[in-house]
Amino acid sequence: MTRRWLPALGLAAAAATIGAMFVIAPANAAGGVSATFTKGSDWGTGYEGKYTIANGSGSALPSWTVEFDLPSGAKISSLWDGSYTASGQHVTVKNSWNGNVGNGGSASFGFNVTYSGSYTAPSNCKLNGGSCSAGGTPPTTTPPTTPPVTTPPPTTTPPPGTGGKGAPYLYMGWGNPPNPQTVMNATGVKWFTMAFINASGGCNPAWDSSRPLSGSADANAIAQIKAAGGQVVPSFGGWSGNKLGPNCSTPAALAGAYQQVINAYGLKAIDIDIENSDEFENEAVQDRILGALKIVKQNNPGVQTILTFGTSTTGPNFYGNRLIDQSKALGANVDVYTIMPFDFGGGSNMYQSTVNAANGLRDKLKSTFGWSDATAYGHLGISGMNGLSDQQELTDLSTWTQITNWAKTNKIGRLAFWSVNRDRGCPGGGVQAACSGIAQNDWDFTKVTAGF
Repeated sequence: MTRRWLPALGLAAAAATIGAMFVIAPANAAGGVSATFTKGSDWGTGYEGKYTIANGSGSALPSWTVEFDLPSGAKISSLWDGSYTASGQHVTVKNSWNGNVGNGGSASFGFNVTYSGSYTAPSNCKLNGGSCSAGGTPPTTTPPTTPPVTTPPPTTTPPPGTGGKGAPYLYMGWGNPPNPQTVMNATGVKWFTMAFINASGGCNPAWDSSRPLSGSADANAIAQIKAAGGQVVPSFGGWSGNKLGPNCSTPAALAGAYQQVINAYGLKAIDIDIENSDEFENEAVQDRILGALKIVKQNNPGVQTILTFGTSTTGPNFYGNRLIDQSKALGANVDVYTIMPFDFGGGSNMYQSTVNAANGLRDKLKSTFGWSDATAYGHLGISGMNGLSDQQELTDLSTWTQITNWAKTNKIGRLAFWSVNRDRGCPGGGVQAACSGIAQNDWDFTKVTAGF
């Protein structure tokens, strides 16, 4: 469950701003439909925005399309709870899961915008071709003749039945980090978990506590991944280094550190790798992290939150069980609980040990939250270690393929491994930073994971 061969980390500084939400467009009134814009956090080069579609037309709104114009120099960097196209500065957003809005109901989508100069709000809003103002004209689309089925609010993790994302770890701090676009082109992988963000000079986030959020190799890699149509999940923590959890004095302060990173990269997900004993086995820090994640979810409902921690061969240990219990007690609303099934004395059959550990986590999630098997699997993740682990446990390509196929069959919420840096062959090399310790072709494990 540990990565003890990581190097010690250094220190640097970063800063934070979190903007308050304020409304700049009218709310809905009875007799029509409306789309209301609100602006959230603004970090000087970008901001978070949200449109809320409200229906007071007297009948169901079976679908919606919102159009608006961004000022020159501004563009969408990410958008959630909808699908969008952009033609120059004109943005068109269509509903996804949230298209059926009953009379008196509402739906929303959020997005991040990058801009230069001074902030200017979107303009020329249209809802289904008509006015976005309160009392606007309902769409001409014929409402369903039967009562609409209320669509439940989604979890930000893929709902049970749809599966999750394969996002292997990429680390720019050592291990001859590969060019991410080279890996993407060779394997088809679209998501990477980027490691590790830790504390720099107190409650300030920085890569390896030393590399800044902007202008670093990590930021350049993220830009390359996004330019190639991919996404990243920054990971906070890991085994080595100075952690944010103990250094941030309150849940709000820790949430502010997480928010800096969300804002910097326009994120859809964050991973809290809570494996070091300073965090994992410290109950006060556990609770602080969970409280911070609750705040993050409240402020960023479209951002997925992930907890990653060690495991025994039969499921979570005492501190893992406590983490899950407290996440419910504190209302943290965590999306995915990911175990690391390695360095646990798993023996020769790493496939069976991984499945046993994952099913132990499934049973814990079921008993804690009252979920079905399918729902529990949808909130469950696996983060393995390709090749040889620190304890010389062997997960070869065949075993990882078995694990991936099991993950597909059960539609789990996340699949990762440590790491892309090590996804190169060096038979007989033991545990290495830049290779797996076994015979393989470059990126073999990433190719398998990309198919998840």
